[in-house]
Amino acid sequence: MTSEDSVAEPRTLADTAAIDDRSDKRDSFTIGDLAREFELTLRAIRFYEDKGLLNPKRDGMQRVFSRRDRARLKLILMGKKVGFSLAEIHEMLDLYDLKDGQVTQLRVAVDRFTHQIDILEQQKRDIEQAVTELRRTVDVVSGMLREREARG
Repeated sequence: MTSEDSVAEPRTLADTAAIDDRSDKRDSFTIGDLAREFELTLRAIRFYEDKGLLNPKRDGMQRVFSRRDRARLKLILMGKKVGFSLAEIHEMLDLYDLKDGQVTQLRVAVDRFTHQIDILEQQKRDIEQAVTELRRTVDVVSGMLREREARG
């Protein structure tokens, strides 16, 4: 890697996800390596492969994952964490293969991320309202319980 490579702008979000992982200089990873690093089961990683989200090369029967696969796995897990479905994650990852200078992928990413923020904000409000209602219910039921215990 040249010094120019280290300051070059990432070409994809997978490249962006890999930037903070440059301390690991390896170019390939086994399924076990990724499972340990991301605290996943082998089955989970094979599931993502079956869904077309990861595309490791094969060396005989062994899967060999590239740095790009590792970055994609990191993005998959980040996407799941913030509530994207695997289908949505797959669509966004597929956009990285377009040759339009990232304009489409970035536009779609901003739209999807903004929409997901709106969904999460609404869920947050719904949860806060549910917690408030439950607290009121606990207060009422606790009061009823105290009255009955005082009589009994």
